[in-house]
Formats: sequence, structure tokens, C-alpha cells
Amino acid sequence: MRKVRFGILGCADIAIRKLIPGILSSETGELYAVASRDGAKAEEVARRFGAARAYASYEELLRDPDVDAVYIPLPNHLHKPWTLQAAEAGKHVLCEKPIALDAREAEAMVDACRSHGVYLAEAFMYRHHPRYNRVLELIQAGTIGPVRGMRGSFTFNNAADLGNIRYRRDWGGGSLYDVGCYPISAARLILGEEPIAATAHAFFSPDHDGVDMYLAGLVEFAGGVSLTFDCGMWAADRNEVEIVGANGRLILEHAFLGEPVTLRLISAEGERVETFDPLDPYALEVDDLGRAILEGKPLRFPPEDAVANMRVLDACLLSARAGRRVIIER
Repeated sequence: MRKVRFGILGCADIAIRKLIPGILSSETGELYAVASRDGAKAEEVARRFGAARAYASYEELLRDPDVDAVYIPLPNHLHKPWTLQAAEAGKHVLCEKPIALDAREAEAMVDACRSHGVYLAEAFMYRHHPRYNRVLELIQAGTIGPVRGMRGSFTFNNAADLGNIRYRRDWGGGSLYDVGCYPISAARLILGEEPIAATAHAFFSPDHDGVDMYLAGLVEFAGGVSLTFDCGMWAADRNEVEIVGANGRLILEHAFLGEPVTLRLISAEGERVETFDPLDPYALEVDDLGRAILEGKPLRFPPEDAVANMRVLDACLLSARAGRRVIIER
């Protein structure tokens, strides 16, 4: 079976720790090339993981005709320019979240990839795990009754690392972009619709270039349903989702990262916990793109989904900075 030959644009930590091992354990992907502006680093990573090629520039990798797809783990402000260059070079793109700095950039990326006939996928790995399919099954079966609301949290404390790229405002830094995008994408997936408005309040730290180091928000959906969420990079570790129905609750601890992978159902009948195999969600997202490229299967999450998520992020950030409720444009 032919495999998709991946090139990696940059030796970011997420690429080395998560995505490259995901490619290696996937069914459809092959690690073919690694690029870094530091040629020695590219060679070291390529050697460590068995890639056939190492390049001292991203442009060189994009010129390699044997590269089928690229993974972009670069800082957020570089997602658009390198996606456009990859599309022009005829490479399919798996781009880290959030896909862009705003919805307008994301739309331009979608248009460019479509015009060049390549796939574009946003790297929200958690959504590919079977646990989220199970959540949807239980809700659709009426197990917890009509959904009344959701709560999501994703926080960690890395505030002492003042040189971190997450603390560059012009690079798309801040907790909303880094981790707040997760509960927002989860709510859109689970509720199966797009929100109508958002209100957010944030702590913008002058010691971290004015980015949001903690943000809490309310995202409104139709019919009175809402997501309440918080995200932070200067707060205790939390990583969870709760779905509240009229007759029960679903609780996902380690909702986006970590193990054990469980789903807790609490209802009038009692409480039970379902445990899932520790599958590699990074391999699953690679295979979703791989099957689209190799077999023509539709992406589970088309790139328009990424644009829709960016619209919510745009509204939340505007609300936090302007101090008002923001209608989400469609």
C-alpha cells in the first residue's frame, strides 16, 4: 500500500513529541522529510526518526517532488503564509490549531488549497478519538435527555517561561488561541451547530506582551443552550468537559490530552464509567487526511470547520478586549 510521504516544516516540540510519532504509528503516513532553518537540527531529527531527507529551509522541502503533504507546527502567524506556499507547491496540508490568526486568514487558506486541488486539515487530534463518537451516540440516543448546556476547561501554568512564543501578541499568542480553541471546537462538534454570540472576560498580562493569560467565556447557541468555558496559561492544570442534559450528565476528564481516556455517565439510573483504549489521536488525524489523499474519502472535518471555529475565537477575543457581547458572523 502506498503511503502519504509527509514533510515537517519546523522542528517544534509538538512535532517531535506528538505528530512525528503519530505519523510513524499511522496506517497511511510515512515520515519522509524534515526541514528547519537550522540545518543541523533538521538532520538530527531526520536521523532520530528515520526520515529520508533533511532540509535547511522550508522552501527546499516544498520543492521536493516526492513530498505529498506537509505538517505545519509553526507559530500561529506563520500558518497562513506557509499554507499558501505549500498549496502552490501542490502539497496537502495538516496545519496546527488554531488554523490562522482570524477567520479572514482561514478563508484565504481554504480558498488557496481548493484552487490548487490539495486538502487542508486543522490538527485538532482529540476529535478523531472514538470517545467523542461515543458521546454523540449517547446524546443522540437520548441517554441524558435534551442537552441544556456545556462546560469546558483547559488551563496550565507556564507563565515563568517569558520567552515562550505563546506570549507574543503579534504571533497569535494567548490562552484563547492556544487552549481555549479546544472547548469551543468540542461544543460545536457535540452540539452540531454554530453559535450565535459570545461574551468573554480576560486577564491580559503586561508581563506577557499583553496576551490573554486567562480567559473565561460564554458562547451562546440556539434554543438557550450555551458553553461556559475558561482557558489559561497562568492557572492550575485542568482539562475537562461536562455536558449537562435534562436527565443526566456526561463528564470527560482528560478531555483533550492525557490518560486514562474515560467517559462518565451520571443519570437517575446511577453512575457508570466507560474506558477507551489509549489510541494515538495524532495517528488517527494523520490517517483521516491520508485516506482522503489516497482513497478520495472526505475529510471528517472539512477546512470550513476551521473557519467556523476561528469566527468564534475572533468574537471571544473582541468581546474580551472591547468588554461587550459580540454577535458571531457567518
